[in-house]
Amino acid sequence: MKKGTYITLTVIGLVLAAIGLYLLKSIEEPQGVMRTLPYFCIGIGCGAFGHGMGEIIGRGALKNSQNIQKQMEIMQKDERNIAIINRAKGKAYNAMIYIFGSLIVSFGLMNIEVSVILMLVFAYLLVVGISIFYRCKYDNEM
Repeated sequence: MKKGTYITLTVIGLVLAAIGLYLLKSIEEPQGVMRTLPYFCIGIGCGAFGHGMGEIIGRGALKNSQNIQKQMEIMQKDERNIAIINRAKGKAYNAMIYIFGSLIVSFGLMNIEVSVILMLVFAYLLVVGISIFYRCKYDNEM
């Protein structure tokens, strides 16, 4: 992606985090969705800010060193490294399915608010749905 995209992502992250903090401090007694929306905005905003800022800093650090930049590019395109990364992602996904499931069940047993549990269930089902989609897509291609 272009550098401007990462700058935009960083700014959007800051704005979302600021909106979340504002909502958190300004609403005295939140009702319904407003109980979770500030935290959702803060989480998404911090994630977007961190991703954008990390790319900007990484590109700035590699800008002056052509040798390191070429070496990093070779490492990212190496088939062995790609296989290792994909295998690690697969193991992490398998662990995440069990962790998410147990977290949802434990939150349900602790009588946590339904909106929080529903957000976790939605995220869990989204991850599983994406996995099924790509599994079917790759089965048809190969």
